Amino acid sequence: MRDFDRDYDYIPARTHGEWRLPPGLKRALPFYARRKWVSFGEPIPLFEHLHKIFGRIAHYRFLGTTIVFINDPEFIHEILVNQAGSFVRERTLKRMKILLGEGLITSDDPIHMRQRRIAAPAFHRQRIAGYASQIVANATTTRDSWHADSEIDIADEMMQLSLHIVARTLFDSEVTPDVLSVRDEVNTIMGLYNFLVAFPMIEKVLHLPIPGVVQFRRARRRLDEVVATMIASRRKLGREELESRTDLLSLLMAARDEGDGSGMTDVQLRDEVLTIFLAGYETVANALTWTWYLLSQNPDVADKMYAEVAAVLGTGDDARTATLADYPQLKYTEMVFAESMRLYPPAWAMGRQSTKPVTLGEFRIPPNAHFFMSQYVIQRSEEFWPDPLAFRPERHTPEAKAGRPRFVYFPFGGGGRQCIGEAFAWMEGVLSLATIAQRWRLRFVPTYPVIAQAKITLRPKHPMMMRVNRV
Repeated sequence: MRDFDRDYDYIPARTHGEWRLPPGLKRALPFYARRKWVSFGEPIPLFEHLHKIFGRIAHYRFLGTTIVFINDPEFIHEILVNQAGSFVRERTLKRMKILLGEGLITSDDPIHMRQRRIAAPAFHRQRIAGYASQIVANATTTRDSWHADSEIDIADEMMQLSLHIVARTLFDSEVTPDVLSVRDEVNTIMGLYNFLVAFPMIEKVLHLPIPGVVQFRRARRRLDEVVATMIASRRKLGREELESRTDLLSLLMAARDEGDGSGMTDVQLRDEVLTIFLAGYETVANALTWTWYLLSQNPDVADKMYAEVAAVLGTGDDARTATLADYPQLKYTEMVFAESMRLYPPAWAMGRQSTKPVTLGEFRIPPNAHFFMSQYVIQRSEEFWPDPLAFRPERHTPEAKAGRPRFVYFPFGGGGRQCIGEAFAWMEGVLSLATIAQRWRLRFVPTYPVIAQAKITLRPKHPMMMRVNRV
């Protein structure tokens, strides 16, 4: 850490009354607006700067709020697991309630606990396993639509693939105009994300004719209409027929709370449908995009993955379509996907707001403080990852995972709010990679700069152009 006597920007840990705050910025964040590490709407440079200067924990103030940034896996464990009852979702995610309502991503307990309890059977591993053939079928269709020596935007292609998979598994549907409408309106709202988060008290002005608010309101209304139509069509089915279906929407509608036997209302279903759509569509598509990019930059790693795919699924006339039984055999492919999510985690940060005093080691922090943890930052920390920017799938062998703290790698979150669709995401990523790798190797074409853009998910800012070559 720098010498505080010579650098007036920073202050050491200090005690004030009953509180002891970690070291941090001496002045409120807007004071540093001209510094290269402050870019409002782009928090990763700030987080990286705080990690570089202060290490495992730091604090700063913004609009009168104390904000604590955590890079310590033990402290993260305290927040997400041991002291989880002392926290609620912080303001950024609360803002997303204007879109996602009380879905699994945005709701607090006890609503979250009830919704998760009802939804859990739909995401049981045995249920998820039934989607393997649909994942492979859609990945095969995507693969077969490409042509040798052509150039594709792999980000767009993976978005289209993920859209087809989520349409089939969530709605038991092809990509119909209704599904396209859901995608388009979600994308519109994603584009407004920074505006929605930064706008003061936006919940109270949603009725006013403010341009960005009007655009959001229109997109949300269309979303509600489409999803309501889908739910209404399912409500017409008899209970026996509904329970016989395997798509996630039908499973959610048929599920009952073990406690009181009640199911989800139409409003609750709407919130969960949009939450699952956003999480299932955006996150895996971006993870696959970054994986193909990293493979193109690391040919030795790519050679190992392609060799594994050939060994498991065959080559030439002996090649066959992947099945669920092949998934456990694609160990290196899974490690490739894991390492990609270390460097480019789709969920790049998490936040909580304290409702009670919080003790972290020597520090005691008052209620109503905001706590941020960034997967992007800690998963690139030299303290936990030797040569952190190197792409090394071997970091994810069982032995390597057992030898490091739990919360230095958590692309799907942790604790009671860990992503309910994690098992699905792993299967979709691995089987999609293997299916496409049976035929094609992708070469990066540097048409646009590669810039990671931190929106709701970590997505490429520009098209990611790839040349398609036969294996």
